[in-house]
Amino acid sequence: MEETRVAVIAIIVEEKESVSMLNDLLHEFGSHIIGRMGVPHKEKGVSIISVVLDAKQDIINALSGKIGRLKGVSSKTVYAKV
Repeated sequence: MEETRVAVIAIIVEEKESVSMLNDLLHEFGSHIIGRMGVPHKEKGVSIISVVLDAKQDIINALSGKIGRLKGVSSKTVYAKV
């Protein structure tokens, strides 16, 4: 059995039109998400979201890749060493 990894995906949303697609993706991968936090930055017109996962590497990569293809959305993934 492949081990799971703990990771955080940091997401910045600059295009409000992509929010519903992002939420659909997060819902699709919801069984792997430990928690998430979103902070709107109204002055800059962006939203900052952090998503914490415990999942197999290929699942984390799949979600991260799909997020990265959304228009006006930037993301980076950080992995725990354990």
